Amino acid sequence: MQRQKTLRSEISCVGVGLHSGKEVRLELKPADVDSGIIFLRTDLPERPKIHATAANVTATLRATTLEENGAKVFTIEHLMSALNACGVDNCAVEISGEEPPVLSGNSIDFFKMIQAAGVVEQDKERKIICVEKIYRVDGAEGKRFIMAVPYDGFRVSFVSVNPHPLIGIQYGNFEITEDIYEREIAPARTIAYEKEIATLRKMGLGLGGTIENVIVYNDAGWLNKLNYPDELVRHKILDVIGDMRLVGIMKCHIVAAASGHALNTQLAKKIYADFN
Repeated sequence: MQRQKTLRSEISCVGVGLHSGKEVRLELKPADVDSGIIFLRTDLPERPKIHATAANVTATLRATTLEENGAKVFTIEHLMSALNACGVDNCAVEISGEEPPVLSGNSIDFFKMIQAAGVVEQDKERKIICVEKIYRVDGAEGKRFIMAVPYDGFRVSFVSVNPHPLIGIQYGNFEITEDIYEREIAPARTIAYEKEIATLRKMGLGLGGTIENVIVYNDAGWLNKLNYPDELVRHKILDVIGDMRLVGIMKCHIVAAASGHALNTQLAKKIYADFN
């Protein structure tokens, strides 16, 4: 029997949001059994709670957005990814704005925060979402998909397809354990095409992005040093791990081709509905 887990102690950080560019304080705190992951907006009256579940996903433009009780949080996938990899069932996430800090543009800082706080077992059996049939969601154009199939563990296989010759087709396939995640996935940063940055910022997106937290490319090459030659697909896997945590702690193999937050969370909603 696996027991539920929470943090041993509180831990916090301050930074700016990737899209909002606004400074925000984030605190991770222990939570009671069966709480799940809960965001609390400390900047709003009555500190509204937003449960990190697939049912609360309301938008997926360049990030995953959750809404509940008249409040929202977005770009939660990097934090959720680290919580998933560390096996945290219950955690109170107190946040002083709409968006967690981007920090290094990946999940390694969140992972290290959780490790520093410590993870402890609780006196309640863990509910594991064991996928026992095939779930699949396809993109409207028929070129993208994501699926979950039965598997004794948690594995993600992802094919990334980018028309730019610098990137092309990348493939990643990882069994998700804490060690593998820390070494192979958590340092992979989000990505941007230099020609798109001005348009994104006019849309109010990427305002907190810098060369320190985003890998940027143009037609001549990369503007910064990569952590991995295939950093793009590794970050895609990082995002999948975060979006799938909106279902719960899962046993399955996720297989995806050119998927993004929209398809990820559609899949999460389908599985979540069958288990809740």
